[in-house]
Amino acid sequence: MTYTTISLNRSGALAEVCLNRAEVRNAFNETTITELTETFLQLGNDAGVRAIVLAANGPAFCAGADLNWMKKMAGYSNDENRADAAQLADMLRTIYNCAKPVVAKVQGDCYAGGMGLVAACDIAVTVEEANFCLSEVKLGLIPATISPYVIKAMGENAARRYFLTAERFSAQEALRVGFVHAVTKAGELDETVAGIVKALCANSPNAVKEAKRLVREVAGMPLSDSLIADSAERIAAIRASDEGREGVRSFLEKRKPNWLEG
Repeated sequence: MTYTTISLNRSGALAEVCLNRAEVRNAFNETTITELTETFLQLGNDAGVRAIVLAANGPAFCAGADLNWMKKMAGYSNDENRADAAQLADMLRTIYNCAKPVVAKVQGDCYAGGMGLVAACDIAVTVEEANFCLSEVKLGLIPATISPYVIKAMGENAARRYFLTAERFSAQEALRVGFVHAVTKAGELDETVAGIVKALCANSPNAVKEAKRLVREVAGMPLSDSLIADSAERIAAIRASDEGREGVRSFLEKRKPNWLEG
């Protein structure tokens, strides 16, 4: 696939997807949405990929929607706006549902739709200099399409404030409300993300995929008989899987499991 708004770099089991429009602070448009959707679908189905990093080139991570794209949208009909929003929603869901773990590597400011990208990832690490902002209401809009992911990440209470005020907030505040998992110095971002990727790649690929699905499907569910039965079914299935058997066997035999060989 030929890219115009992103880049893709492969190194062993790691795939790094980079937003590559530094000149417009990595604001996304319809092309970016298509490229990200197709790339994450491809990587999610690639058996050689064990982890994905979503990064960006330039001083900003993502400024949200591209201004020229927004100008075009201003003239859309209701049906055209609905179709356009559906494409963005599909991109975010594709990242969120990707079978591989996704780490957001936030090297700079992250605004509006950019926060949706980060929230759709499994793990987020940011530099301490980055600022965050859900700026939509300043433009007479609302962060509707990104809301399922952002509210999951930062919680309803924090979302109630920042959706309504459009205040800019710091990396430390993003950490406090749970939107990101770690804050680092700029010079330590690569090392911190590399450590997380190393931990991800040391684990059973199938178990990581199923653990990601477990969190997605169990979070927010009431503690019911059906949930308890489902949890028992999941552990029984993973114990009987090839990697489940190999993992337990290698532990008892005090050797590395076969997914770490070679």
